[in-house]
Amino acid sequence: MKIAVIGAGAWGTALAISAANAGGTSARHQVTLWARDAAQLAAMQAQRINTRYLPGIALPDALLLAGGSDASLDAVLAQQDLIVIATPIAALRVMLQRMQNVSVPVAWLCKGFETPLPALPANTSFLQSFGLLAHEIRAQVAIDLRAGALSGPSFAQEVARGQPTALVAASEHAEVRDTLVAAFHSPTLRIYANDDIVGVEVGGAVKNVLAIATGLCDGLNLGLNARAALITRGLAEMTRLGLALGARAETFTGLSGLGDLVLTATGDLSRNRKVGLLLAQGQSLPQAVASLGHVAEGVYCARTVVQRAQGLGVEMPISEAVVALLDGQVKPAEAVAALMGRDPAAELR
Repeated sequence: MKIAVIGAGAWGTALAISAANAGGTSARHQVTLWARDAAQLAAMQAQRINTRYLPGIALPDALLLAGGSDASLDAVLAQQDLIVIATPIAALRVMLQRMQNVSVPVAWLCKGFETPLPALPANTSFLQSFGLLAHEIRAQVAIDLRAGALSGPSFAQEVARGQPTALVAASEHAEVRDTLVAAFHSPTLRIYANDDIVGVEVGGAVKNVLAIATGLCDGLNLGLNARAALITRGLAEMTRLGLALGARAETFTGLSGLGDLVLTATGDLSRNRKVGLLLAQGQSLPQAVASLGHVAEGVYCARTVVQRAQGLGVEMPISEAVVALLDGQVKPAEAVAALMGRDPAAELR
């Protein structure tokens, strides 16, 4: 199979490495990793390492490298059996518009909500006035594209090193799910198929916001009891929003719900958890974000999560506390006090 991974960040590079190193009884795929930045491309070609995003991890000899221009992207797109978009969600709309006439399956790796446009025309629909999930963007700009998401609990470094990982291939199109399984399933990477793309994407977006809250909890040394309570109640928030958007409840007990939440909320490699830790230590939000060197999607989509929830009448107190913290309206200890001071309520609601 010929696979193009568009975007040479940590996650895109890790998946490209994994697919090029299929191993076992699988045939090695012909994988091309496309980088927009010409200087980054030149460095990877010379060193056979993505020093910026995955230092110390060698690129397989079989992995092809391309990029540096729009013309090179057009050439790469024209030759594939599967295209994987590995950009942040902020760039997804432009990429999908460019690929709207592509005839092969397309998948995206980004998790989160698109930042809403600052100014909208008077005839803008209710849905368009909020930041959208990836499948909602696709429905606007590339409705005929056969596409889906590859998601689940995964740190790029571990996938690149061949450590055991399980992911979810989510799409309404069976062909897309089957193609993703064929492309990435290997002795070290297990791919499960799921047709509930709404649930998979809600899980992938909301867990980043909840991981900031868990990092805050850990940074304030509130204990393991508090962490367990926060993750559990966070899962309830995530599920409520997902059901309101049309997802299935069982998706949130799977890899892209509970699995991704636990990993991102507790793992030391989690950028979103790191933001919470740094805020608890007294850093400002700009300082915390600048220290990461990578995108922490929870910072950018937290407000949209809350806006979508409020528009649907869904209660999400943990996410609301994170937004208040990120906006500087409350201090870390005040955010925790506000959550603990809420009125008693039944658990299963």
